[in-house]
Amino acid sequence: MFETRFIPGLVVVVLAYVLNGLKGALNQEQFFAFLGYMVLSFFAYVLSYWMIPKIAQLTEKADIFGYDINKKGTEAGTIKIPESLGIVPATIYLIFNILGILFTRAYMPDLILSHISGLLAITFIVFLGFADDVLDLAWRYKLLLPPIASLPVIVAYTGGTQIVLPQLIRPYLGQSIDLGPIYYLYMIMLSTFQSNAINIYAGVNGLEVGQSIIIALSIAVYNIIEISTQQQHLFSLMIIVPYISSALALYNYNRFPSKVFVGDVFCYWSGMTFAVAAVLGHFSKTLMLFCIPQLINFLYSLPQLFGIIPCPRHRLPRYDQKTGLLYAIKTNLTLINLVLLIKGPTSEKNLCRVLLSFQILCTIIGFGIRYLGSQMFF
Repeated sequence: MFETRFIPGLVVVVLAYVLNGLKGALNQEQFFAFLGYMVLSFFAYVLSYWMIPKIAQLTEKADIFGYDINKKGTEAGTIKIPESLGIVPATIYLIFNILGILFTRAYMPDLILSHISGLLAITFIVFLGFADDVLDLAWRYKLLLPPIASLPVIVAYTGGTQIVLPQLIRPYLGQSIDLGPIYYLYMIMLSTFQSNAINIYAGVNGLEVGQSIIIALSIAVYNIIEISTQQQHLFSLMIIVPYISSALALYNYNRFPSKVFVGDVFCYWSGMTFAVAAVLGHFSKTLMLFCIPQLINFLYSLPQLFGIIPCPRHRLPRYDQKTGLLYAIKTNLTLINLVLLIKGPTSEKNLCRVLLSFQILCTIIGFGIRYLGSQMFF
């Protein structure tokens, strides 16, 4: 079972792997420019870690707080927990990522347009996500936010709109097919899915940030594997590495027992960052292989999301005060409840371990599909 306290160590190992992989893939000037990016990412972590408790005091004073429903009926369930703290690492991420352009513009000028467009989209979604936290927007409006925010990414996209077809149907339709405008619609839908997928797979201390960091690490590893094929993978690393360090600072406060809640702003920020890294990095289809649990949760949730069966505001498990365990609610169609139905009642801390272990397992499966399955079918 993966221990949630190992996530910081996992981050260090992957980032060391990234640096080692870049040594042979970049020339000396590019490598030292990216090394400057890594230094900025470290300072983004330090500043985020320092700022989060200070901003938490301000959000609580502004009545932006919540109560931990999974501890209802206990003393811990009566404590006010500051909410929307995802705004802190998201803002610091944007600041340091913009500063990072100073290191890379001289050696990688072709990436500046993509970089600025991607950061513009992330800025839009962070602003809209925080507005959602404050104004508590209805779901019909939430679905409109990511498509609006993704427009700069769509405009800046310079890749192809063709998809390679499986070998079984190539005799009938050819090796590939050009989707044209439909591919742009697909990228908008991808941004929408990514921004909401984490938001509906949440409610356990540390789960939102934990799953996001694992997805981000998967993206970083994939970029290193593919870095020699095209320069866009270097751009994707520039987007994702500062995200990992900033989100890690938030994880330290959000893991069990949570001292702060991340808010919708974190979910939107994470989803759009992944979409920007994948779309402008030209691996949007591969990204979905790193989000298998989020896809399962979305498909399992469809009857409630479309109103076929009643959908409560919080589709969380039931907390039992006597045992201190979480019990599945069969009518709440989420992967969290499904795991509890299969595994049986467990503590919140252990449930997060199980879910993050499943995320890592699915990541390994995703890499297997990408590099073994694709050879069989494409």
